[in-house]
Amino acid sequence: MDNQGTGLQLRSLVKSSGELELSLARIPIPQPGPDEVLVRIEAAPINPSDLGLLLGPADISAAKVSGTDESPVVTAPIPPQFMRAMGARVDESMPVGNEGAGVVIGAGDSPAAQALLGKTVALLGGATYGQYRAVKAADVLVLPEGATPRDGASCFVNPLTALGMVETMRREGHTALVHTAAASNLGQMLNKICLKDGVQLVNIVRSPEQAELLRGIGAKHVVDSTSANFMEELTDALVETGATLAFDAIGGGKLAGQILTAMEIAANRKMTEYSRYGSTTYKQVYIYGGLDTRITELSRGFGMAWGLGGWLLTPFLMKIGPVEAGKLRQRVADELKTTFASHYSHEISLAEALKPEVIAAYNRRATGEKYLINPAKGL
Repeated sequence: MDNQGTGLQLRSLVKSSGELELSLARIPIPQPGPDEVLVRIEAAPINPSDLGLLLGPADISAAKVSGTDESPVVTAPIPPQFMRAMGARVDESMPVGNEGAGVVIGAGDSPAAQALLGKTVALLGGATYGQYRAVKAADVLVLPEGATPRDGASCFVNPLTALGMVETMRREGHTALVHTAAASNLGQMLNKICLKDGVQLVNIVRSPEQAELLRGIGAKHVVDSTSANFMEELTDALVETGATLAFDAIGGGKLAGQILTAMEIAANRKMTEYSRYGSTTYKQVYIYGGLDTRITELSRGFGMAWGLGGWLLTPFLMKIGPVEAGKLRQRVADELKTTFASHYSHEISLAEALKPEVIAAYNRRATGEKYLINPAKGL
């Protein structure tokens, strides 16, 4: 907080000229309303779900930097064919960052807000790539005693997504899961949940090193999509677990179709009579990410009892309602340093987040590399 009562906030702007502009805006520190608290943000992760708003379809390899080291401005061209999809946000400077954590330094008059003064809390709701954020007291999660903002920075998106996957499995009548890009922070959390809850989980990874990482934390079923025997190994794991529900973070390419095909082969192994329509076992793949931006390819060799759809955390939480969502949030708080512990490979400042080489690094979305923004760093 400076003498003028302002703080820095990272902004993303799509210009009608066909350029993306990233900058650090100095904005007035928000004043909390009666039922709100003011949080000094000290940690905010860069999740794949943040990159769509932050970078959009801009060509980061052609980015240019102007401004100063303390207040850089990055511009990058957006290919013309992608500008139509940007229509709703053209020429509107937008704050970025889905979640984060920090310390409550101000509060409204309500008892609930006043009770949070001095507490370390996590929050979800946007604009966390900035120094200060006002949010409703009811929407923050108080971190356990001794937990730091770094501990709690990622306690909404990944933990609730992992818990949501298991809850979706139960609600839709499946008994086991498949997860892709499974060595990620989220994937490691999902493994820990499934081990603790006794849920069979098939992990699909993209390298032998990732497979070893998961086996090192107790994963039983791990298959490598780069293996020459991938389909056979995947099918064997599906036969053993009976998994008929998959969550796919890859999105593009053939993987979703391969999973459905392997599920069908696994189901056919258990059939006693031939059916020209395939097995009657229902198979579902939910795409919840886009690590591969190519089109999704399906080779229809998996019968007629199947589904492919999208899955997002916020609609799921709305569907189950505030009481059930509150139970999931409480579990995250209770197991913050065990099941839901997050690990970061890099901690960067707001200004460092706008360096083209750093943008290129976190935009790779590489498994095992997770970036954390600390808005207080370097100030």
